[in-house]
Amino acid sequence: MSIADPVTTCLSPAVHYMVCKLGFEIEDSHSVNSIVSENGEVCWKTITEHVHYLESDQSVDYIKSVQLLGSFCESIHLHLQSLTMEQFEVQYSQWFQWTNYTELFFEVFAALDSMEATAIALSLMKLTSCLERALGDVFLLIGKDCPFLLRDLLASHELAAVFGQSEMNVLRVFIGSPYGLNLRNILWHGFASPQEIPAKYCSVLLFLTAGLGQLLRRYLLQTETILVHRPYIAFTNLQELDIFPDINHEALSLTEELAKRSSFVLKTMLSFWVAALTAFRQHRYADCVILLLPQLENGLRLLFTTVNKCPNRLLTAESSSLYTTFDEMLTKQLNDKEINQLPLILGEPAMEFLWDFLNHQEGPRVRDHLSHGEINLNEFPREIANQILAFSVTLLCRFSEEEEASALKEYTVIKSLISCASCYRSRFHPIARLKKQVLECMKSISSWPELPIVPEEQIQEITGLERSTETSPCISMTTEILSQLQHHLPQNCYILDDLVNNLLTEKLLIELCSMHICTLYCPRSVLEILVVLRKISAQCHQVSDQVIASTEMRYKQWIHKILRSRQRHNYLRMLNSFLLISSIKFLSPVLRLILMLIILELINIHRVCEKNPYGYQQYLKFLKSVLQYTENLVTYTNPEKNKWDESMELTHKALIKIRTFSERKLTLMQIATQVKLS
Repeated sequence: MSIADPVTTCLSPAVHYMVCKLGFEIEDSHSVNSIVSENGEVCWKTITEHVHYLESDQSVDYIKSVQLLGSFCESIHLHLQSLTMEQFEVQYSQWFQWTNYTELFFEVFAALDSMEATAIALSLMKLTSCLERALGDVFLLIGKDCPFLLRDLLASHELAAVFGQSEMNVLRVFIGSPYGLNLRNILWHGFASPQEIPAKYCSVLLFLTAGLGQLLRRYLLQTETILVHRPYIAFTNLQELDIFPDINHEALSLTEELAKRSSFVLKTMLSFWVAALTAFRQHRYADCVILLLPQLENGLRLLFTTVNKCPNRLLTAESSSLYTTFDEMLTKQLNDKEINQLPLILGEPAMEFLWDFLNHQEGPRVRDHLSHGEINLNEFPREIANQILAFSVTLLCRFSEEEEASALKEYTVIKSLISCASCYRSRFHPIARLKKQVLECMKSISSWPELPIVPEEQIQEITGLERSTETSPCISMTTEILSQLQHHLPQNCYILDDLVNNLLTEKLLIELCSMHICTLYCPRSVLEILVVLRKISAQCHQVSDQVIASTEMRYKQWIHKILRSRQRHNYLRMLNSFLLISSIKFLSPVLRLILMLIILELINIHRVCEKNPYGYQQYLKFLKSVLQYTENLVTYTNPEKNKWDESMELTHKALIKIRTFSERKLTLMQIATQVKLS
């Protein structure tokens, strides 16, 4: 699919004028001594005098302020350009320490010295994210919950109390307010090209950050307080993010050629793509992703506005309306309730990847964490950069129609990326997380037979208990429920005898979990059910962990003969109830049954939520009763409680409730009859 006409700018006329022209209209010159003193103190009074206020309500007049501050910014830019790196470090390094990332500001200074537009734009993105994080740390000197949005943070009373209201208003002219230059947002959301960002604005933010450091030092001395930095967020479980093969040198070279030919990339933005590939080659993985994410957003916005026939939305919105950003582009419906065509064009795998990496709360949320300064850039993992870059390559391929681009797509390294993208399934949606929980719980329960226990003959010798020839009521009821349940399983799972051991297996659960379930745009009712199911699964896992911990601990104590009389008695009762190969072991089958029910419910989760509200509420009530059972079981199996007989009685009552609900045709088993699993 081709994308529309060539675009020369993504800034609306008003925003383009403010960013690119307004600050150049007044050509006053300012003495360096009026801006910074001989000992390096920033003269805030000179700066704040250039901020203009409306007569009506004394709010900041952003247009006039940008105009007045323009020549001041130029003077600061020239001042910094006159310094060597050594002079800059001597004069300013101590004033960047409050950001907890002093070396970044030397990097920004070097970019300014190079006068390379893309490097300056990258530096400005990194500087604003670092500054936001540092300002959040300062906010927490006084406040409790740090605002998520930069504009709310800059407008807070807490920062005004530390730095001064006039000083914060200066900052708001440059970042954080949609009425001002809004440099942070137009870069991070992919609206501004490198050539559209005047270098002097990067210089002034570098300078103001040092000035804020001086004001903060004064405040900390006066209040005798210490600034505490919040720890960085670390990406965990990187193996879950291993989707695409490793991007090698050949793939990087092909990607650069694809970017030059793809309609997904605006020509004005091409230098961002080239710089991202260079950063990856140089192992600067954070830089690579910081450069790529805004361009992914830009390319998707170009596609979004084309397929939804709203070309005006490609440009930056004015301050009175919202930007078209990832948040809107990934939704099911547009603001006018029309169906968003972008998900239909991209397809489910691509949409699930975007939701996984950008939005889902349990996913890496790469853009949020990077843009808000929550990540240690020096330790950004290659694994995530590889995934973002590989996915970007597949989009370049999909929206390239030139004959030369088609030839590039035939290379094996590119075809392998396209193949991986086409079969992607969500890993961080609550449905995917529930599947993972269930399988981990099943693995834990399946390890019970390997636990060290006292031989059964020795227990019988000590207790005088003989193996019962009667079937436990819990086992009987579990078998009865399974006989109904197996009719809703794949045909190859139909078993005539010993349902407990033949059906409640880890292998079958893995097979069921591999079935695809749509995760996009789940309604609230589905999410409510998922919350309960995940809690049930978590409680089951905790029960298993407690049984394992108790068994291992008591066995060691038994071997070393340090169990008191009551502890020995409880230990033997536990073994009889849960672990011995006897007719009264009941807990493992019941827990496995619950896990099986959870997965069958998951497979039919969209169908159950289409039921009438009364049926849905009844069903939710039933699930909550199962949750209550598992919570009580956690309490009873706690090593400090050891209520094994009570656990058996509790389980029997729960199974009766499951069977009774089944008979009323309101359980997931009856819902599952409407779906053929194959």
